[in-house]
Amino acid sequence: MSKRNTKRTSRLRKWCKRFLFVLLILTVYASWQIWDIHRYGHVDDGGQADCAIVLGAAAYYNKPSPVFKARIDHAIKLYKEGRVKKVILTGGFGKDAEFAESEVAYEYCLKNGIPDKDLYKETESKTTEQNIAQAKKLMDKFGMESALLVSDPWHLKRAHAIAEKYEMQNRPSATLTTMYKSDESRLKFLMREFYYIHVWRFADL
Repeated sequence: MSKRNTKRTSRLRKWCKRFLFVLLILTVYASWQIWDIHRYGHVDDGGQADCAIVLGAAAYYNKPSPVFKARIDHAIKLYKEGRVKKVILTGGFGKDAEFAESEVAYEYCLKNGIPDKDLYKETESKTTEQNIAQAKKLMDKFGMESALLVSDPWHLKRAHAIAEKYEMQNRPSATLTTMYKSDESRLKFLMREFYYIHVWRFADL
């Protein structure tokens, strides 16, 4: 083998090693992040707060979707257990929707025993960050200082990070079960959260 070929082979090996090293680092990082998203969704210290914030999800006409219903049911449970005194419902109008997500949730809460005086809703938000920003405005307006964030387990790490940005005193309180049942839907939801939390972080730099 000529000296030129030997040098070329040596350089190729070095680049392959560098590539494999970077790939290993990225794999370890991604695995840790995905584990942390999963872990954070299962942290609930059982403590109390001034309010529960239900993060919006789809509604079908005047009915909450299974995902949204699970979140609302969990907030109702927190209220009836005395862990929160108020419930803030978030979510605006989806495409061609007649009712805002929060309005659907509001009617559902009334039917399930939460009085009007303990319910607050906003109808402007369309994203998780907007949910939290609008909820924080209601907290400030009505003198609420602390919140339990209510959503699906794998949604809460990103939601908590956003709430921290808005200087909201918050703790996670995930739904006890997820409506994402199949392995495919769970993987898709988890990877979506991994993607969105990084998009949000880099966009906020």
